[in-house]
Amino acid sequence: MTEDNKTFDPVTGEQLKDWGHRPGKHFPALLARANEMRAAGLGLVRIRSELEGEIPPEPVTMDLRAPGAVPFHENIDIGDPDEEDNVLKVRATMTELMRTPTIEAGAIMPDACPAGPVGTIPVGGVAAARNAIHPGMHSADICCSVMITDLGSADPKAVLDAAQSVTHFGPGGRPQGNRFTVSLDLLDAFRANAFLSNPKALRMAQEHMGTQGDGNHFLFVGRSRKTGRTAIVTHHGSRGPGAVLYKLGMEVAERYRKELSPGTAKQNAWIPADTEEGRDYWAALQLIRKWTKANHNAIHQATVDAARGDTGDRFWNEHNFVFRRGDIYLHGKGATPAWGDYAADATGLTLIPLNMSEPVLVVRGKDAPKGLGFSPHGAGRNFSRSEHRRRMGRMTPEQMLKAETEGLDIRFHAGVVDTSELPSGYKKSSSVVDQIKSYDLAAIEDYIDPFGCIMAGDVPPFWAKKKGPMRA
Repeated sequence: MTEDNKTFDPVTGEQLKDWGHRPGKHFPALLARANEMRAAGLGLVRIRSELEGEIPPEPVTMDLRAPGAVPFHENIDIGDPDEEDNVLKVRATMTELMRTPTIEAGAIMPDACPAGPVGTIPVGGVAAARNAIHPGMHSADICCSVMITDLGSADPKAVLDAAQSVTHFGPGGRPQGNRFTVSLDLLDAFRANAFLSNPKALRMAQEHMGTQGDGNHFLFVGRSRKTGRTAIVTHHGSRGPGAVLYKLGMEVAERYRKELSPGTAKQNAWIPADTEEGRDYWAALQLIRKWTKANHNAIHQATVDAARGDTGDRFWNEHNFVFRRGDIYLHGKGATPAWGDYAADATGLTLIPLNMSEPVLVVRGKDAPKGLGFSPHGAGRNFSRSEHRRRMGRMTPEQMLKAETEGLDIRFHAGVVDTSELPSGYKKSSSVVDQIKSYDLAAIEDYIDPFGCIMAGDVPPFWAKKKGPMRA
């Protein structure tokens, strides 16, 4: 195209960037407007001048804080060398985490243990950020949570049998023809959200409904110590839909990290809450919460129907999530909200599982300032799963299972014992209970004593199954 033909070369995105405009959601509309002016015969100098007022100011970068400048609360004791080693590692990672420029306070729970490179929020960690949502601080297992249903006088074995017939553990989702129904309103809400409207999230929202995954997720049946009534407890997160949201959230947060705070560790990148993307991400988190609650409800109701039982009270709580109090965003990584109105459906009661041979605690939170309003989410670990396997020595998984769960009905969906999920893989539950009391984090109102549970078992990672024989 030439001046002689009265047509002009279009304005390009590279030209806009050379003029000082930064790419973003507004960029396509800005480029279109520039080319409308170009088509009307305006020269590049005039177009640049017309758009100059829309060049955003250069962002003010935020430096890391000095080590120790922002302290954190410790709600954890040391009783033996393993605990000492664990606490030293947790302190090191929290000290580095607190250098993140958005973080204003932090806390660790009695179940704290490291969960990645130094500077990563630990399991049992809480971080309070101003005007910032950190996807890495709720992790890929967004809204990992527990739900309990009172089943009255139902026989625990019949309930466990019924649950085994309806639940789904392991990787992947349910095949066509064996899926649970997902609310059409919820799917429509996914479609209306910028983070959840992609085909993968929508497909997984349908395939993964009624599934529990693997790892430490479980279905537990026991009896209330207070009433003698049977109860079912499930533990799982948001499965595929949550993992998709986490990945997209981390991508957006990384873009902001490079612009706002290049010195911040990648796992601690954040999305400013007062931006359009921050508001969309917050809304997406609430939809993922609804999906996860529906997933728990589906498994519970299917179990009730299969067992032909009657239900009493049902409640739930999440422990991998972000909660808002004013303009502070509280990130709980394996930490249970312990203030009464943390959500519209909060009952004042929350659940703290310990291990498969110990009770699930029913507690009432105390909104303790030194816990930033949280209590622990479980028993936690003092050493890694691989270290636990090393310490097994010559004992077989079956021998360990029998020794540690005598008298209980423990079932592994894959048929293979996962030794890392046996009680010896976790901290002493009695110590965690004592610390909940001594640090005044929650009041224990009931114990659900175990009858048995179902877990995924030692399932190969999903990527290992994809590997076929080498081809010539």
